Amino acid sequence: MKTWFKENQNHLIIIGIFLLLVVFYFTPVWQGKTLLQSDVMQARGSQKEIFDYKEIDGNTPLWTNSMFGGMPTYQIWYDHANNITSHIGPAIRAIFPPPSDVLLLFLLGGYFLFAVLKMRPWVAALGAIAIAFSSYNMIYVEAGHINKAYAIAYMAPIIGAVILCYRGSKFWGPSLLALFLALEIRANHIQMTYYLFLALLVLVGFELYYAIRDKKLNKFLQATGLQLIGVAVAVLVNASVLFPTYEYSKETIRGKANITKHTEDGKSAAGLDKEYAYAWSQGIGENITLLIPNAYGGRTGGTLDEKSNTVKTLQKLGASAPEALQSANRFFPTYWGEKTFTSGPWYFGAGVIFLFVLALFVVKDRLKWWILTATILTFFLAFGRHLPFISDLFFDYFPMYNKFRAVESILVIPSVLMPLLAIIGLNEIITRGNEIVDLDKKLLYSGGAVALICLLVAVMPSILSLRTSTHQEFATSVQQMLPDPNLANELVNSLLKDRADLASKDAWRSFFIVALTFGFVWFFVKKKLSATVLIAAVAVIILVDLWSVDKRYLNSDSFVDKSTYDRPIPEREVDQLIHLDKDLSYRVFDLTTSPFNDASASYFHKSFGGYHAAKLMRFQELLENKFNGDLNEDVLDMMNVRYLITKDQSNNSDKIQRRSSALGNAWFVNNVKFVNSNQAEMDALGTFDPSKEAIINEGLKSQLGDKSIGQPNNADIKLVSYHPDTLKYEYSAGNNVFAVFSEIYYDKGWKAYVDGEEVPIIRTNYLLRGLSLPGGNHKVEFVFAPNSMKVSNVISLIASIVLVLGLAFAIWLSIKHKNEKQKPVDAKANK
Repeated sequence: MKTWFKENQNHLIIIGIFLLLVVFYFTPVWQGKTLLQSDVMQARGSQKEIFDYKEIDGNTPLWTNSMFGGMPTYQIWYDHANNITSHIGPAIRAIFPPPSDVLLLFLLGGYFLFAVLKMRPWVAALGAIAIAFSSYNMIYVEAGHINKAYAIAYMAPIIGAVILCYRGSKFWGPSLLALFLALEIRANHIQMTYYLFLALLVLVGFELYYAIRDKKLNKFLQATGLQLIGVAVAVLVNASVLFPTYEYSKETIRGKANITKHTEDGKSAAGLDKEYAYAWSQGIGENITLLIPNAYGGRTGGTLDEKSNTVKTLQKLGASAPEALQSANRFFPTYWGEKTFTSGPWYFGAGVIFLFVLALFVVKDRLKWWILTATILTFFLAFGRHLPFISDLFFDYFPMYNKFRAVESILVIPSVLMPLLAIIGLNEIITRGNEIVDLDKKLLYSGGAVALICLLVAVMPSILSLRTSTHQEFATSVQQMLPDPNLANELVNSLLKDRADLASKDAWRSFFIVALTFGFVWFFVKKKLSATVLIAAVAVIILVDLWSVDKRYLNSDSFVDKSTYDRPIPEREVDQLIHLDKDLSYRVFDLTTSPFNDASASYFHKSFGGYHAAKLMRFQELLENKFNGDLNEDVLDMMNVRYLITKDQSNNSDKIQRRSSALGNAWFVNNVKFVNSNQAEMDALGTFDPSKEAIINEGLKSQLGDKSIGQPNNADIKLVSYHPDTLKYEYSAGNNVFAVFSEIYYDKGWKAYVDGEEVPIIRTNYLLRGLSLPGGNHKVEFVFAPNSMKVSNVISLIASIVLVLGLAFAIWLSIKHKNEKQKPVDAKANK
């Protein structure tokens, strides 16, 4: 045991330092506070019904009616208990409460990657810090994109496992790849996994080239084959995550439209709308923020302080100091990029960028060309609408690429790869600096070029535009608010000065960081410093640099007391009044928020609105066609929207409007009207009385069978038992009838039974369920039990067992090989 500690003491010390960094960065967590994240608050609203029923009966319901009339819960929250990786995260979080566990995963994953590259432990630790504290890692956490942060954290160890495979590891490589990729997929952010796949595809291409060049194709095929086995295991471990998601995705806004849309070139559209997908495209010039964080003004709001020019000008116009500060940060954004808004810049660290540029000239390792190629590709794709001839090529032709929005997110790949190459370069200088030709010149040119960019922005921030493409419209709107055009111009110019000041201040900051980093490397090259001092100094510079920028966005102010978190959405008087209605399943439409981008109403009610990035396509099409300006009363009636929450314009208070025309959970109609297309179904919704007539596509006519549908005289139907994925009705009718249920149609799991005998569910009124029912007194039951979940849960369990056995086998082999190596040494010692 003493020998083991001695052999691994550096690793243990470094892990201890990582733990300290996690504790100090997330000090509020250890004080019992919780991060109040906007997106997490939205998720709490959408998950409320799920957890309420899980607490009642111990099982996670597979369907919720709390958003958009209803949707599967495995897109919101599901425990996936048969997946072994579902138990790893909670084990870590039991010791390191979220979000501190995310930073720990970043640090440990980065350290593993550099260890795979056989770097000395302290260089690997430096590399881990450079990757972990990249600004958007913390910005994503602050915003509540916690699953995205987890997915990014597993990227570095996945890359390390792939490299292990190509470097000859036949057991640990594929086993660890299976483990890390399984954790990555379990994070359930397919977009991040997809972007990692693109980068690794480039790596595989380079490895294939080198294998052919060096006549080592057999080794390449063997390593790639082992990786495919690891990937297969990881995918199957996550079968319960992936297969239902794939099944569901085809019915969502990520899938094919039911009402045909056409692109500008006349092609039918599939996947996301291109304008929607490209809404958050990285401006080409905006990449300067990788080096100078506030070059583009930082985040959209909250950047200006009381000393800013804009605040002072507003005070001169008569506003009090608090009013001026509030107005400046609300109406005068310092961010001047082309995104709708941003939570902060993509900042990789000034010292890291300098070392990356230097590495391009000093690194001989063939990984350099993969890193450079993948980085350039992802930059091009992040530009989105600003570089359409490349983005459109991927969007239109590359499989699945058009399923994802916010294309700037692909910058997570260079946020890992650029620090990776930077530290590889530093390691090259440390280990073989004497062999690098013209190292002095390469160091001077790299440092000089990066420092010059910083210096130019610091001295002349006006070389940046400081204006958005809509600046003139903004200036005009300010002039319309102020009677004096001179004052309006002064206010607009004050904002431009503030943008210039922010850019200049951070440019000076980056200049000194680059100069300091350059200085330590220079003195090491000149043999004035030891490698230990160099590594320690650069580590401190990079840590302080990135830490201080991260704290602009994720800091103590981001945390709240746990009591606030436990009640994230305050209950209003209107919510309490609505709850006096004890009916089982009416819906509420809250118009006091952006109703289809806000899940706060879902915390208290079965909401017609909600917040989710993957709404059902039919629901989205209903919104686009019937709620594009006015409320459609007929649609609200058939969706059983009994209450509207609106604003009283006289005093800005919330008020309730009770809609007596809401049709209830289910009703019988007098007539069924058949139409010949999806478009005709949609058109008919604006011209019918849903209480008397049902609209059905001609193609579904056969599902009604040969029963005649009579008038529902003296017929009655009511919901007698409600559970999100099990609904029970009782009805009485003197003859055959057709019933419409105010429940969302989804044929990938919902089954209907009349007195225990299954009957077909007929899509009615474009997105609801309908049943052709026999006369008499009967019971109807809807049950949501998708086969995809049943089968995939079994597959997940089997694959999880295989993964555990594979890791155990790798451990056993390692111990065996170590003992075999030790035997000759022991035998020799005995002699």
